[in-house]
Amino acid sequence: MKSSAPPQRRLVLGVERSASGKRWEFRGKDARQAEFLSQKLGISATLGAVLEARQIDFDYAPHFLNPRLRELMPDPSVLADMDQAAALVAGALAAGQKIALFGDYDVDGMSSTAMLRKALVAYGHEPLVYLPNRQKEGYGPNVAAMETLAGQGAELLITIDCGITAFEPLDRAKELGLQVLVLDHHKAEARLPEVDAVVNPNRIDDDSELGYLCAGGVVFLFLVALQRRLKEANFFTSDRRPVDLREALDLAALATVCDVVPLVGLNRVLVKQGLSVLGQRDNIGLRALLECCRLHEALNASTLGFQLGPRLNAAGRIGSAGLGLELLTTGDFDRAQRIAQQLDRQNDERKALEAAMIEQAEDQVRHHKGRFLVAEREGWHEGVIGIVAGRLKERYHRPALVLTWNGDEAKGSARSIPGFDLGALVLQAKHRGLLTAGGGHAMAAGLSLTREQLPAFLAFAEKQLESLDEDTMVPRLGVDAVIGLPGARIRLVEEVQQAAPFGQANPEPRFALAGVSVDHLSAVGAGKEHYRLRLSQAGQSYKLKAMAFRAAGSPLGQFLQQASAGKQPIAIAGHLRADNWSGPQAVQMLVDDVASAAN
Repeated sequence: MKSSAPPQRRLVLGVERSASGKRWEFRGKDARQAEFLSQKLGISATLGAVLEARQIDFDYAPHFLNPRLRELMPDPSVLADMDQAAALVAGALAAGQKIALFGDYDVDGMSSTAMLRKALVAYGHEPLVYLPNRQKEGYGPNVAAMETLAGQGAELLITIDCGITAFEPLDRAKELGLQVLVLDHHKAEARLPEVDAVVNPNRIDDDSELGYLCAGGVVFLFLVALQRRLKEANFFTSDRRPVDLREALDLAALATVCDVVPLVGLNRVLVKQGLSVLGQRDNIGLRALLECCRLHEALNASTLGFQLGPRLNAAGRIGSAGLGLELLTTGDFDRAQRIAQQLDRQNDERKALEAAMIEQAEDQVRHHKGRFLVAEREGWHEGVIGIVAGRLKERYHRPALVLTWNGDEAKGSARSIPGFDLGALVLQAKHRGLLTAGGGHAMAAGLSLTREQLPAFLAFAEKQLESLDEDTMVPRLGVDAVIGLPGARIRLVEEVQQAAPFGQANPEPRFALAGVSVDHLSAVGAGKEHYRLRLSQAGQSYKLKAMAFRAAGSPLGQFLQQASAGKQPIAIAGHLRADNWSGPQAVQMLVDDVASAAN
């Protein structure tokens, strides 16, 4: 449940407590190693600091800066049961058996199921597909669904992004005569389902060191293994050819970014190459969704995580996940456009629900004394509670659980902070009888419990958090480098893009400026909730534009107002982006935090 406390890091500009209550710390630990990388690789000191902060050594740096699939692609057989899984599906295809796919309702589940379905169709097989209804069926396989698929003639069941702890439903599937393959990545127990094959890099007995993969990565490796097996079995003919699996990389990238798994190793190249495939817009559904979002410029990981992902997730959260799956697999552009527009409307509905729920949840936890935040309410929308838990965790830097009650039973979604393994906590609590069901990752988990179980579970969670180092509970802002105002130029923006794609475990580089003044501040946006700034520095003619989103009424916004009125120098931290509205060489800073110039 807990790991060792984070290593002590160097303070940035002496900021112990910023306007938003954070400690500013350098992400890197070894300035000499950063300098070494800069000199040996022929890169700037700033990019050297970025690489060192991500623990990229000299030997791996070329692969990190220019990841290639053929160099970073592992042999799929390193995953436990992968060869058995490939043989199982290859045999079913050769024998003409009916295959059923049971996927999860989130973006990872939809994308992974779409990848596998498209490959099977290309091999001449139309599988049955089942994505559960979040509200009515909950997460993962259930007995009724197993019986439905068996009744529809399924002979081989493949669970995707779920199934690793679905013991009773999968036992029922076996009783009904189905062969069963589990393709999952969630934390596994010592006991595995008694099925024909279980491919999960987080099996206790798996030595692949690929536990960072999401289901999309697992399925991509499975498709490589399956196609290899089919070639060995002479399955392909002049009329039935192998597929180009590189065409699946856009879906693998979408799954990887939206499931917020670390962008390291294979994940990094899946996203890098997947963005290139996505840019070709060959997937009809993704093209329609991009057009619906009015995204015509170059695509990046943020496009996946903050534009496409939320709209697809809206289908599983407040609509039907099957709609998202249809979008990802359809070949009809007119139909894809209609689905994309429907998902866009559902996402707007989701945002309205989210805003109301966050306000209600914050009222509950604002004066909470413990380390484990809990917000609960009868009838909260189950599809949005995970988002609310994430917002609470971000604001208060505490593990957060949000519960929605239906009588005496609740379903919950929880999010954690670095250093506290939430998935392990949930599994232990389930073994102690403190939960009805539960599972997940170190940083996110889902659970079910009763009113009778709740007090004991919360006491157990608080007890585990008591032993966590106090330093872990301090909110931090990671900074890669301190730069001078004249250094905030387009050349720096373009150089640090070599470290993209950015995401979990490879955050977008953040820079701090010292001794800058706010010589212009204006409120913008429909509700005047954002601030536009102009930054200057004594003795420098260069001015830098900046934006502080959703700053109005916040401690950060109040600090900026005071700084603008008093003209006193401040320290400011944020991301540098190209400002395409102002010209090809223009740059602006997206402000994350501010602090007094001398703390």
